[in-house]
Amino acid sequence: MNPTNIPPDGARASLLDRTLDQAQPSEQDYLEVLDLTVDFDGFKAVDGVKLTVTPGDLRFLIGPNGAGKTTIIDALTGLVPAKGTAQFAGRDLLGLPPHRIVRLGVGRTFQTASVIEGLTTLQNLDVAAGLHRSAWSRFRRRRDVPEEVTEVLETIGLADLADVPAGILAHGQKQWLEIGMLLVQRAQVLLLDEPVAGMSAAEREQTGQLLMRIGRKRVVVVVEHDMEFLRSFADSVTVLHQGKVLAEGGVAEVQANPAVIEVYLGAPAPAAAEQAGTTSAAKATPAARVAKPASAALPTQAKPAGREG
Repeated sequence: MNPTNIPPDGARASLLDRTLDQAQPSEQDYLEVLDLTVDFDGFKAVDGVKLTVTPGDLRFLIGPNGAGKTTIIDALTGLVPAKGTAQFAGRDLLGLPPHRIVRLGVGRTFQTASVIEGLTTLQNLDVAAGLHRSAWSRFRRRRDVPEEVTEVLETIGLADLADVPAGILAHGQKQWLEIGMLLVQRAQVLLLDEPVAGMSAAEREQTGQLLMRIGRKRVVVVVEHDMEFLRSFADSVTVLHQGKVLAEGGVAEVQANPAVIEVYLGAPAPAAAEQAGTTSAAKATPAARVAKPASAALPTQAKPAGREG
C-alpha cells in the first residue's frame, strides 16, 4: 500500500467526471486580467500585466524572484490592493474581500501549504466543503462523509491517510490536500503557488497528471520555478520580469525568445547560447546550467535563493 500514490489517470477520470461536469465552461468562463498594477509605496511590483487564461490551457507563470508572480495571485485573491481589471466569468474580482472571491469560484494555494494541522485529512476536506452547505447543516451531526469528500480523497491519493492529522503529512501530501480543499469548494479558477516545490520526481509526475486532468474544464494557473516540470506539463507560459510580461506563448516559443534567454542567463542571447554550448555541466553555475541542448533559454531550476515577491 502506498498512501502517497495518486490514482492512475483512468481512476482519476471516473472520480472527477461528476464534479467537473457540474460546471461546464461557457464562453465567459475564463480569467481575464487587463492592466493589473500593484504599487507598494511607489514601487510597482506588478506593472500593467495583461493575462487571459481559458479552461483547458494549463498556464505557467515563471520569472526571476521579484518578478511579481506571487503578487499577481495575491491581487487576484484580494490579499493586496490592485488597480486595473480582473474578471472571471464576467465578474469583477478586484476590490472584493477574499471570502467573496472564494465564493465566486476562485481559489489558491500557498508556497507553504495552508491546512489545519490539528484536524485530520478528512476533516480538512469536510471543513472546506462546508463553503457550499447551509449554516445549519454545518453544525448538524452527520452520520456519513459527503460523497464529494470521499471522491476527492481518492483523487488526491490520500484515502489511506483520511484519519491522519494533517500536521504529520509529508510536504507533498499537504500540497495535495490543499488542492483537494479547492476541489471540494468547487473552485473554477485554481491559482497554485509552487505546488511541486520539495516533491520527489515521482510526486511531481503524479501532481502534473492531476493538474492536467483538473485543468481540462477549469482555469489553472501555476507559479513555478521547476523548468522540467514546466516542460512536461505546461500548455502555455507567461514570463514575467520586473513586474511586466516579458514573453508569452508555448513552451518551445518561450524558450527560444531572446529576451527570455537574456533575463535567465544574464547575457545577450547569442553570447548566452554560445556560453551554454561551451561551458561544461560540471563548471556551470546553477543559474546557467541547461538541462536539454534544445532548451538553452531556460535553466532546470530558475529560482535563486529567497522568496519571490
